[in-house]
Amino acid sequence: MKRFEGTVPDLLPVLSRGKHKSPRSGACFMEFASHLSGEAWSDHPACTHPVLASLARMVNDCTSDDARSRLMTLIPSVIGLRGDDPRVRLVVALRAATAGLPVVSADHQRALAVGILNCQRHLARLSESDSGAVSDQVREAFERAPQTERWAREFMGSVGSWSRTRFTDRTAESIIRITVQGIAEACIPDTDERLFTLLSQAIDDTTRVLGKPEGEPVVMPQPLSPEAARRALRV
Repeated sequence: MKRFEGTVPDLLPVLSRGKHKSPRSGACFMEFASHLSGEAWSDHPACTHPVLASLARMVNDCTSDDARSRLMTLIPSVIGLRGDDPRVRLVVALRAATAGLPVVSADHQRALAVGILNCQRHLARLSESDSGAVSDQVREAFERAPQTERWAREFMGSVGSWSRTRFTDRTAESIIRITVQGIAEACIPDTDERLFTLLSQAIDDTTRVLGKPEGEPVVMPQPLSPEAARRALRV
């Protein structure tokens, strides 16, 4: 897996919500990653696995304006994390679901609990070596929502053929969307911290599956402050 190389722009974009036409109008997390990797400007760059990139975009958009700049420290670590290992979509979705289960609304809890069991079963078929860590992760999440776990296991048992259904990128992205939106809407004091931790842990999970990207690591340069950026644009 070749690491992308590129030059750092003289003026770094400022992280903000949504898509942007160019670095001068700002950047979301993945647009900034495309910029650092040397790719064409895009919020869907080839340098990062699409499911991990989806999580990064959602976390970027649901993080508060005051806390979003902290996400910049994670951008270099997603550059080069790409590959077709089917475990990636599963570990990212599982990380999201287990992170969101304790704090999202009751309706969302049920959807995430089913997603957790689905991820666990599919991962068990793909990799026995990770089964212990996955079981610990699942157990810790369900310990905080035991009634939801019981409901989910009964529901999945009644479905019967659920374990034969495919788990696609779209399935993973649905779990991620429920999680990130649920955390953002929850009445908790540490929303930004939870979102940052979720993305950081998902990056670590993906790295364990795909391995560290080859080549020299991308280093995040010191960004300009918003005020300095505005002054530079006026020059």
